[in-house]
Amino acid sequence: MLPEKKGLHMSKKRDRELGMERPIARRDFLQGAAIGTVAAAAGGLPPALAAAAAQEKLAQNDPGYYPPTRLGMRGSHPGSFEGAHEVRDGDFWNHAEGVEDTGESFDLVIAGGGISGLSAAHFYLQAKPKAKILIIENHDDFGGHAKRNEFHVDGRTLLMNGGTMGIESPYPYSKVADGVLKHLGVYPTQLSKQCDDPAIYDSRGLKQAVFFDKETFGTDRLVTGGGSPYAHHERPALEAFLAKTPLSEAVRRSVVMIESGAVDPLPGLSSDEKKDRLSRLSYQDYLLQMLKADPGIVLYYRHYTDDLWGCGIDAISAIDCWGVGLPGFQGLKLKPGATDRMGYTPAGFAATGGSYTFHYPDGNASIARLLVRDLIPGVLTGRNATDIVTAKADYSKLDRPGARVRIRLNNVVVRVRNLGDPKSARGVEVAYTPAKGGGKVYRVRAKECVLASWNMMIPYLCPELPAEQKKALHELVKTPLVYTSVAIRNWQSFAKLGIRAVQAPGGYHSQFRLNAPVNIGAYESPHSPDEPMLVYMLRTPAKPGLSEREQHKAGRYDLLSTTFETFERNIRDQLGRTLADGGFDPARDIAGIAVNRWPHGYAPEYNALVDGNTPREKMPNLIGRQRFGRIAIANSDSGMAAYTDVAMNQAWRAVHELLES
Repeated sequence: MLPEKKGLHMSKKRDRELGMERPIARRDFLQGAAIGTVAAAAGGLPPALAAAAAQEKLAQNDPGYYPPTRLGMRGSHPGSFEGAHEVRDGDFWNHAEGVEDTGESFDLVIAGGGISGLSAAHFYLQAKPKAKILIIENHDDFGGHAKRNEFHVDGRTLLMNGGTMGIESPYPYSKVADGVLKHLGVYPTQLSKQCDDPAIYDSRGLKQAVFFDKETFGTDRLVTGGGSPYAHHERPALEAFLAKTPLSEAVRRSVVMIESGAVDPLPGLSSDEKKDRLSRLSYQDYLLQMLKADPGIVLYYRHYTDDLWGCGIDAISAIDCWGVGLPGFQGLKLKPGATDRMGYTPAGFAATGGSYTFHYPDGNASIARLLVRDLIPGVLTGRNATDIVTAKADYSKLDRPGARVRIRLNNVVVRVRNLGDPKSARGVEVAYTPAKGGGKVYRVRAKECVLASWNMMIPYLCPELPAEQKKALHELVKTPLVYTSVAIRNWQSFAKLGIRAVQAPGGYHSQFRLNAPVNIGAYESPHSPDEPMLVYMLRTPAKPGLSEREQHKAGRYDLLSTTFETFERNIRDQLGRTLADGGFDPARDIAGIAVNRWPHGYAPEYNALVDGNTPREKMPNLIGRQRFGRIAIANSDSGMAAYTDVAMNQAWRAVHELLES
């Protein structure tokens, strides 16, 4: 049975063993249901479910509305994308209920309330402090991919990123992006020294491990001492690790050769010539064809590229894999530094020293919260970059009449057009509808508009765009991925097994780990294995054998058609099997699950295997992001790089294109 299909046909008995019938808040259970009817049929909901049900019914302006604590299917959750899909499919305007003019007029309307959209509001206000701004966001929370997952387990608050985790970038922050951080009071180097707490795991000697599953490798076996794609082990330790695995002798020899070999497969070529050759074949082909590795290594290494590119080693160039430090290139003795045929990858660290590397407990959600607190006073309590983590948020203050900046959640922009000829337009009209689809259409006017939304959607919103620009925008295919957050009642099983992170080359999720510990302000990470903990899990539903972007298109459809029940069953099965010898019981120990599904995740990046020798000035993001009358385009897509500083830089560019026009 293929790894992608595991867990879909388990028996009812196995479901009970996994705890599938235990009461945890599940969006699929509540979404669209008549809560009262469900409660009556179930004889009354447990407190956790009752609270979740109450949350589901609240509107943005209702007291108590607080989406970070919602569990179940998050990320692009049900109710956040249906309207956009109707526009994409050409069905929306056939059954729209007419357009109602709200009578509102703004200086700037921004589509998209992620880091780029919030930064665009920040930059616009710097230039026009008295401006009136409306931000329209399709999700039930601001921040976009900077999603906050907040759990409350046994009296303890636990935080994790449901999307973007850190602020690191391959290159130093620009003056513009660095200025945003400093304006918000974020000094990453100082915060990292004060707040990171790796000793929680280091003091217990917790290590990396690999779980070999029986469907892929013939047996279920957890082996400690390996599993980190970027940690190069000494040969004796590597051989000791491999001896415990179910890999064949031929595969073990190949892994040793890849990890610790020093043979140059391209003798006689210069470093630049070698890099050019590496840019023209995949990492998989490099291992198989140049290093002559046993084909069995593919199953072991396939997911080494998941966390950065969202697809397997067959679709990423060997030069980019060298750039991030994956093994197998030691004998080439390549000189540091990127090349023209490399993507926007961490190879930049070697040439520039890279950027800051700090992350908040909830990832970049705290950056989004800081921006919102700065833009709309009164929404979030506190006053500095450390108390933001535990700051109380009042969502009812996001969209107040008369406020300088307003954020309108749960609505998706369906049409944006210049009022008059784009060359001389004096304003724009923006139409939006409830994101869940099938609702009324509302219209506002503004002097200018920034589309800080997913760029590949823009041609459907602005059909008047030039054909070449629409074609370029359609090419900006984002990377689908899943960040799953699992709350467990304790982490004794991890401590007993001596592990902190697991690579699962055949697993439904290709890796999982204990939450990265950060202590900041009043927030403190769990220290004792007896305390509740969050587990991070990564899934990238790519389809091997296709090019990177075709894999991503296939993965997007996979995510949108997978139910929360399927995710939950596989989560429980994977954790239960992996941690069984540590005493983990998924029915007893799992307290909550948030599946952060991102069918449109990472921004696309240059891929030499797809983009070839396309001159950088002809890349689709440069053609696609051109200003169109009073409409400018931002988002990290328009910078073709999935980094926070890029999102900020593109917001600055878009705003200043409008201001200078």
